[in-house]
Amino acid sequence: MVNKFDVEAWQDLINRELASDTPIVINSQTPEGINLKGLYTSKDLEDIEYIETMPGILPFTRGPKASMYVGRPWTIRQYAGYSTAEESNAFYRKNLKEGQTGLSVAFDLPTHRGYDSDHPRVAGDVGNAGVAIDTVEDMATLFSNIPLDKMSVSMTMNGAALPILAMYIVVAEEQKVSLKSLSGTLQNDILKEFMVRNTYIYPPNPSMRIVADIIKFTTDHMPKFNPISISGYHMQEAGATAVQELAYTLADGIEYIRAALKTGLDIDDFAPRLSFFFGIGMNMFMEVAKLRAARTLWPELLQKFFQPRKSRSMILRTHCQTSGVSLASKDPYTNIIRTTIEALAAVLGGTQSLHTNSFDEALGLPTTASARIARNTQLLLREEVGLTKVIDPLGGSYYVESLTESIMTEARCLINEVEEMGGMTKAVENGLPKMKIEQAAARRQARLDSGEEVIIGVNAYQNEEPQSIEILIVDNEKVRDEQIQKLRIIKESRNEQECVKALDLLQAAASEDEPNLLEYAIEAARKRATVGEISQALENVFGRYTADTKSISGVYGMMSQENKDFLKLSEKVSLFSKNIGRQPRILIAKLGQDGHDRGAKVVASGFADIGFDVDISPLFQTPAEVVSQAIENDVHVIGISSMVAAHRTLIPALMHELEAVGQNDIIVTLGGVIPSEDVEMMHQQGISAIFSPGTSILEAAEKVIDLITEKNS
Repeated sequence: MVNKFDVEAWQDLINRELASDTPIVINSQTPEGINLKGLYTSKDLEDIEYIETMPGILPFTRGPKASMYVGRPWTIRQYAGYSTAEESNAFYRKNLKEGQTGLSVAFDLPTHRGYDSDHPRVAGDVGNAGVAIDTVEDMATLFSNIPLDKMSVSMTMNGAALPILAMYIVVAEEQKVSLKSLSGTLQNDILKEFMVRNTYIYPPNPSMRIVADIIKFTTDHMPKFNPISISGYHMQEAGATAVQELAYTLADGIEYIRAALKTGLDIDDFAPRLSFFFGIGMNMFMEVAKLRAARTLWPELLQKFFQPRKSRSMILRTHCQTSGVSLASKDPYTNIIRTTIEALAAVLGGTQSLHTNSFDEALGLPTTASARIARNTQLLLREEVGLTKVIDPLGGSYYVESLTESIMTEARCLINEVEEMGGMTKAVENGLPKMKIEQAAARRQARLDSGEEVIIGVNAYQNEEPQSIEILIVDNEKVRDEQIQKLRIIKESRNEQECVKALDLLQAAASEDEPNLLEYAIEAARKRATVGEISQALENVFGRYTADTKSISGVYGMMSQENKDFLKLSEKVSLFSKNIGRQPRILIAKLGQDGHDRGAKVVASGFADIGFDVDISPLFQTPAEVVSQAIENDVHVIGISSMVAAHRTLIPALMHELEAVGQNDIIVTLGGVIPSEDVEMMHQQGISAIFSPGTSILEAAEKVIDLITEKNS
């Protein structure tokens, strides 16, 4: 009989197959620091305690429900919203007719940041990356002919969670819908905003009070509604490894429970309605294992810190979304394949609901056709692949189970580190999670630039043939004009005295510790206070938070020491510095309300390690503020990072500001999602170079140093 575990014989066979006299090592290490074997056996499962457990039973590794998809498939919940409430409503109703089973609302950046559409700081952002909501009437239009007592609604909102939920509740009241029958989820996850996404409004502590007040109110009045969706998705988008995403998301969850308990709630009153949200990337088995690890670790942590009495309080239920950062603007049709693989991983990992990205979202908002392909990806997995026939088909896999255990081991270390700092609020204030995620992003960029990590169509197997992709373009100025007109009508028709009184009461409540702020926000919404007015009433007490802007250094350079192109370019930059007596200086800036700063931070880190003198502007700047900083710092180049189509409005404004102060000699470059239709327009505005997503740091830096050299010659 053959020995099942004759490792020496197996290794010898490998060497003969690969014609090698020396033992070939087929082990590897993941970005998470997990050592992978080339082969797993049943021996790798011997010390795993949960291996014989069942779905629906603690520790829920194999699924939160006993029947899983055999009983009920996952919910197809496509995240969408753009332009006006009217257009988004029509889009929702069309999708519901075509097989979508839940709504997920995307709001525009001014709404996220608590500004009305008429605020001067948001001119370039209204309606671009989501639907503009200023008033109760906008919210009513958004859900017109969609019965809120029968439709589960997920709302991705954090900074302005209070006015948005208040308006949703008022619309339900005016639809004669009982709050007890409302079902859905509010993201309401503010801690991760301070780490990665940056759509915060207030400082961490008052922001946590708002989270707790929402949990308290919904627990008392909305038993079917999930008051929070604790999100790791945006951490992954910012560059976090799977272990970082998992650990920091669960650590956030612990912090939210502590905040809710301070309101007098019992953990078993609200814990069953906590939900989670994870991103799903291209490392398929890592993502499957991550979801299994999340379900297993969560009850372990709850038992350790809170001792809930009910097992249902320890169930981790999650929504998943396929990765946005994995979508490539080059050769974009390959994104259909990426999304399919990621969706399969989410389902095999046991997600409760899923959003599949459209292939063209690396270029702009999805079109009707691309959104249909994305939705049908899930329908195909549900109806044609057999995934709903068997519960947890990867259960017992030597590799998956061992990987699940490894992820949990690494995640526990990060969670313990956060706890030793006093919890996630303290860790966020310290900046540790943000720093570690930025380091991970810089390491990945170095791997991509060196070719160690391959993205098909981007840094390998490029398609040289031009591809014409239809892009959905929002007329930002038209949407803003429409919103301003609607705001004017509401303000003219409301009882101004009653509205002001409600806002004053909200502000007074914010000045005290005890009142539930959501109750006061609902009353203000009833009196037709706007999102901006409700947010401003709170800002008058809490202030508006401004983050420190700094980038890490050394990580990209350390990872690139064997990259000949990096060393050659660093020498070129050093020679320039010697010739003119100072380093080439660049200001990396974001314009408008887009807080997605992963690209800007990675570029800043890489350029600094190459030898540039790098400044980073604060987030949420106006063109005039960026120009002022550029002049003050005497930079050679302004590098603008753009992700949400605001460049059409904000780049002309920036160039106008430069001309107005006689600084046309400052070079301006543009990086981000710039549709091909806009490239010529941007060059006509005076942009010297445009860098699309997927451009290597080295390629961009060489172009910039050449532009500076030419200007100074």
